[in-house]
Amino acid sequence: MEVDKDQKPVRNWVILNVVLALAFFMALLVATQVGLKLITRHNKVITVPDFTGMSVADAKIVARRYDIRTEVVDSVFVKRFEKGHVFSQNPAPGSQVKKDRCIKLTINSTQAKTVKMPNLIGYSLRQAKTEILSAGLTVGRLSYREDMATNNVLDQFIAGRYVAPGTEVEAETPVDLLLGLAPDENETYIPYLIGFTLPVARDNIFENSLNLGNVSYDETVHNYQDTLNAVVYQQTPAYRTGSAPMGTSIHLKMTVSQAKIAAR
Repeated sequence: MEVDKDQKPVRNWVILNVVLALAFFMALLVATQVGLKLITRHNKVITVPDFTGMSVADAKIVARRYDIRTEVVDSVFVKRFEKGHVFSQNPAPGSQVKKDRCIKLTINSTQAKTVKMPNLIGYSLRQAKTEILSAGLTVGRLSYREDMATNNVLDQFIAGRYVAPGTEVEAETPVDLLLGLAPDENETYIPYLIGFTLPVARDNIFENSLNLGNVSYDETVHNYQDTLNAVVYQQTPAYRTGSAPMGTSIHLKMTVSQAKIAAR
């Protein structure tokens, strides 16, 4: 059968158009995928650095190196933390984020918060502790004087000076208590504190009419967050089932190493 020569150019034109259409759609698909990757920054993530303890200015400098941003959104007041420095952040250090993500910072206030001193005289040690914490203060040292009622508050001090109820004092200031001590009720026992965080260990110490002595941290503790996570791996005096005089100081050594805890 003889093919019309005039049909060949038409057929070739159709094939060419089909090829061009396929090429166009392939190019469009590739361009779309590339565009989506650019828009979403697909597979390009950044590990958030730890800004804790930095000044706001230093945090901004570090953030620029990581192609992210920082913004101060809140403040707290922590007496033992450097004023004006980053206390916490969101997202947390180590989180995976995309470029230009804004990391929200909470800083430690530059202005000390003040609270009113409560009236603790006549309270039991347990009641006084509740009042102190409710007021935004902390329990300081316990000292004893012979009296008919053991652990009855006889006086209240800050830095060795009597502070009258209602006086404005800096938040988290330790309040020292002078307590009564009956001659026949002057001993307590040393609790077992290994593995406890400092706040829990401190509570156990005060609950047993003892004092928190020196607190030291080993080489595994590098920053403020580590101090929050650290636990007791050594206490002096050591735990014992016998008694000890009320007011005895318990010295603690802290670590984040689980190996040290397991070895006890």
